[in-house]
Amino acid sequence: MSQSKCDHGHKHRGKSSEHLVEKEKIIANLSIQPGQKVLDAGCGNGYMAKEFARQVGSSGRVYALDPDACSIRRLKEEIQGTVIEPFVDDITKQTKLAPDSIDLIYLSTVLHGFTAAQMQDFVVEVKRLLKPGGILAIVEIKKGETPFGPPQNKRLSPEELANTLGMRSIGLVEVGQHFYMQRFRIKDLPPTY
Repeated sequence: MSQSKCDHGHKHRGKSSEHLVEKEKIIANLSIQPGQKVLDAGCGNGYMAKEFARQVGSSGRVYALDPDACSIRRLKEEIQGTVIEPFVDDITKQTKLAPDSIDLIYLSTVLHGFTAAQMQDFVVEVKRLLKPGGILAIVEIKKGETPFGPPQNKRLSPEELANTLGMRSIGLVEVGQHFYMQRFRIKDLPPTY
């Protein structure tokens, strides 16, 4: 694939929130354990997938999904020999991953770009993928004036996000001057007797 083809057509290419979010705070609030399986959906350049790989260790797995083939190709070149498995896919459609196989699904500054239909399909896929007790973590740009980001009518407050997803929030934390992370649990762990 030529470089010019890689620079064409993807809205967010080259724009990363990596230097704007507090990665350490994100990691501290996710309680990732060795051996877990994490999905970084809309991974872009994979900066958080690399952080997650350090947390899950050699017994875990990090799936780095993005619809942009050029981003995935570059990430594959960078992470050879690690527990990261990058692949081209769309989290608003059924992915190749097995049902009830993921401990954590993470999205950063992706959700505001979904249409209503994509949002519904996203919720279906998240519910299909997460293990009982699994967590969905979403980082979004705060609703309000910021020096960058989507138009105000595309942004969701934490309350609007929970209502839009139809999910129960289990935590909210500021992860940068202009960002928040909200966590959701879709399927509770079954009771132990």
